[in-house]
Amino acid sequence: MSSMFDDFSLEFEKPVKVLESQIKELKEVDKKSDIDISVEIKALEEKVDILISDIYEKLTPWERVQLSRHPMRPHSKDFISYLIKDFHEVHGDRYFADDAAMITGFGYLQGRKVAVIAIEKGRKTKEKVIHNFGMPQPEGYRKALRIMKLAAQFNIPIVSFIDTPGAYPGIGAEERGQAQAIAENLAEMFDIKVPMVGVVIGEGGSGGALGIAVNDKVFMMEYSIYSVISPESCASILWADPKKAEIAANALQLVPAKALELEVIDGIIEEPAGGAHRNYEKTFLAVEELLVRELDKLSKIPKDKLLQNRFERFRNQGNGTLEGLK
Repeated sequence: MSSMFDDFSLEFEKPVKVLESQIKELKEVDKKSDIDISVEIKALEEKVDILISDIYEKLTPWERVQLSRHPMRPHSKDFISYLIKDFHEVHGDRYFADDAAMITGFGYLQGRKVAVIAIEKGRKTKEKVIHNFGMPQPEGYRKALRIMKLAAQFNIPIVSFIDTPGAYPGIGAEERGQAQAIAENLAEMFDIKVPMVGVVIGEGGSGGALGIAVNDKVFMMEYSIYSVISPESCASILWADPKKAEIAANALQLVPAKALELEVIDGIIEEPAGGAHRNYEKTFLAVEELLVRELDKLSKIPKDKLLQNRFERFRNQGNGTLEGLK
C-alpha cells in the first residue's frame, strides 16, 4: 500500500529503516551486477529480523502509544475493505446528520452476514477533516445504535472496529447531547440480543470508544491502546501540560497485557513483527480468524444467557485486581 507516509518511521524504527534501505540498494546492485551478493543480503535480512525482535520486545508504553497512531497503521476502512464482502454503508442518525467518523453498514464476513460499526480517523489531511480525526459526534453514536437495533431485529451479529482518541468535545457536540448519546448507547447495548465482538485496532479512548464497545467480547491488537483517557488529556489535567504525555502514558500502563489483567479485554491479537503497518495481509487474516471463531462460539449461546454474560462481564471487570489490593 503506497502513500505519502511510505518513508515515515518513528524514532525507534529508524535503525530498522536504515538496514532495510541498505538491503534495497544491495538488491538493486545484485540485479545489475555479475557478482553474487545474495549471502550478504540474507545476512542483513537476518540482522533486521533480530533487530525488530529486540526493539519491539522492549517498547515503553509511550512508544506503544506512538505505534498505535502510526500513519501507516491499517484503519477501519482497510479492515472493512479486506474482511467485509459486499459491504453496504448506512448513513445518518435520522435526527440531525450523518457523522463520517462513524462508519456503519452491513456485509458478509466469510459468508456470514454481519453488521459493522467502525470509527475511522482518515489518513491524509482531507480525509482526517472529513472523518473529524476519528472523534465521533452525537449523531455518530445515534447512528451506531440505530444500526445495532436494526441488526438485532434481523438477528445479525455485530462487529466493531474501534480506533478513536475519544468522542468529539466541541461545543456543538455538547449542545446536541454528546454525553447523553454515549450514555444511551452504554445502556442500550446491554439489551442488544445478538452476538457482538469488538476489536481495538489503534486507539481506544475513553467513553468515545466505550460507546460502541459494550460487546460480548472485546480484543486489542498487540500494539493498540485502550484507556479511560488519552495521555495528552491526562497530562493536561494532572500537570496542566500536554507535553508530559509520555509520563502520563507510562503511569497509565497503556499496554494490552494490563487491560487483559484487569479483565477489560478478553484477549490480545498478535501483530506481525514490527507492527500491523508492516504486513497488512497477515494482520487482516489474524483478525478475520478471531472474529469468525468468536462469532461461531457466541452464536451457540441462548439469547437470554448471552445478555446475562454480557452484563456480568462488565459488572465484574477489575474485581480480581481489587480483591488482591485488600
